[in-house]
Amino acid sequence: MPAGIRAPAGCSVFRSRRRVLAVIIRSVGASQTTHLSEILRRTGLFSGVDLDAVLAARREGGEGVVRALVAGGYAQEEALLKALAGVLGMQFIDLAPLDIEQGVLDRLPTKAVFQYLVLPVSFENNVLTAAVNDPFFPGLAEALRIAAGTRVRVGLSTSDDIAKAARRFYGVGAETVDSMIRDDRYDVAADQSLAKADLDDADKETSIVKFVNQIVLEAYEQGATDIHFEPMEDRLRIRYRIDGVLHQTPVPGQLARFQAAIISRIKVMANVDIAEKRLPMDGRIGLRVKGEELDIRVSTMPTVYGESVSLRLLQRKGSIATITQLGLCDRDRARIQKLISRPSGIILVTGPTGSGKSTSLYAFLNEINTVDQRILTVEDPIEYEMAGVNQVLVRPDIGLTFARALRSFLRQDPDVVMVGEIRDAETAEIAIRAALTGHLVFSTLHTNDSSGAFTRLIDMGVEPFLVASAVVAVVAQRLVRRLCPECRREAHKDIESLRAVGFPDDKMESGRIFEAAGCEKCVGTGYRGRSGIFELLQVTEAIESLVIGRRPTHEIRQRAMEEGLTTLRDDGWQKVAEGVTTVDEVVRVSEDAG
Repeated sequence: MPAGIRAPAGCSVFRSRRRVLAVIIRSVGASQTTHLSEILRRTGLFSGVDLDAVLAARREGGEGVVRALVAGGYAQEEALLKALAGVLGMQFIDLAPLDIEQGVLDRLPTKAVFQYLVLPVSFENNVLTAAVNDPFFPGLAEALRIAAGTRVRVGLSTSDDIAKAARRFYGVGAETVDSMIRDDRYDVAADQSLAKADLDDADKETSIVKFVNQIVLEAYEQGATDIHFEPMEDRLRIRYRIDGVLHQTPVPGQLARFQAAIISRIKVMANVDIAEKRLPMDGRIGLRVKGEELDIRVSTMPTVYGESVSLRLLQRKGSIATITQLGLCDRDRARIQKLISRPSGIILVTGPTGSGKSTSLYAFLNEINTVDQRILTVEDPIEYEMAGVNQVLVRPDIGLTFARALRSFLRQDPDVVMVGEIRDAETAEIAIRAALTGHLVFSTLHTNDSSGAFTRLIDMGVEPFLVASAVVAVVAQRLVRRLCPECRREAHKDIESLRAVGFPDDKMESGRIFEAAGCEKCVGTGYRGRSGIFELLQVTEAIESLVIGRRPTHEIRQRAMEEGLTTLRDDGWQKVAEGVTTVDEVVRVSEDAG
């Protein structure tokens, strides 16, 4: 064990308790009471069921009683446990609202909690109350008594509730961290180095490998787009970005002790230098998770408390959204379908990072991806693989930039060209000249709204007359979270508050407004999935004149609104009136048009 680090007090005692617990549970797993069938019949849930045959089959399969009955479709788990609690005189424990003290949680070994689905709930008068999922292991209470060193009272809870509560109170991968604490191989200071051999892929059972895999798996299951490992003064914080919003995931309190090992493991997976900690670095990881191929972009950044690591999760062969699924209103959808059928011109999609620009571009390409169209794209990264489309990955390290690829594209006889992002004047000029020579060009730009795209291109050094001639439309967009359909509820209309944020009076009078509530299906957030809000600016003669005259953004915007532009916020208000999202979400992602 490294100098300065001591084993937790009572460590050897906890190890012996764990061994005893495992031995007892293994020995009692096959034991049965002679009146088990009678107890089950007294619940009133199994009329007409041959319980003796079911229990005999259960013994042969080695399953627990409750699990066998639920898996066989004979009963719902919660209803069965509540009925059994009444018959056996036990307590059915609702774990969701509980706030369990750390001292109570420490009464049982972490490994036992996760391995046997047991959760310590309270400790009063020298009696530990623990929630279990199956009351038919006669030796379980005794095993828990030995592990806890005190009397134990057993209550019942569903397996899902116990698993969720264990994650909430102990943190993701708590049993793995507990194993790492017992094995001090990775317990090093943040400024110490680990040998690459210590983190090699060949050792699939290594605790540090397992922990990183657990984090990626949970993020994937929750639909996260990003994972952030953020070193802080006294802890390592892990956050997931889900539906565009960051959520802190609970992690074990001792995790900071393994910060160096965790970050080094990620760097090994991304094939970057684990010894270099002073410079930002980028890498990629290819993983298969539940049959899906994931492309994970890795970015490291040195901070005052160590390296911060960000992971962007991309599905290599994810489903591509259709134009209908984007969330466009009927008018804008019809206009865009007409625009993308043009033979030439540039269509720009604008918005900040993470606003769904690439998703929209892929939807547009998917709409026109036919056998008579030659489509070439240059991207960084390639977020979706599209059959029938020639996709090129930018490689700056060998000189393959957006501009160089785009120049070569024009010798490849394309009909449609997609540029992942216009980042500099050279790329902008080539894209515009491609549009002016008979190609339809799609690209993205980082601006706050649609009218700002013209000023941005001119600021890059492109001549205004070229911008005005080439750009046919600009789509600005944001993503709002969709209300969970299972738990959304009608909101009280505070007229003054709604008017203060610009919510239209006619929509207040004509429809209902909903708010987020939170349920199990949406993990308590009140939202599930996202929808776009859009602002479509088509270049008319009046807009073209303003661009050529280098008029400021607000004048272009004002003219577009006079011609019928629906702003991002106006489109958002329509989504609120339709019950898709909330007023707070629209205010969060959009600016008042003034």
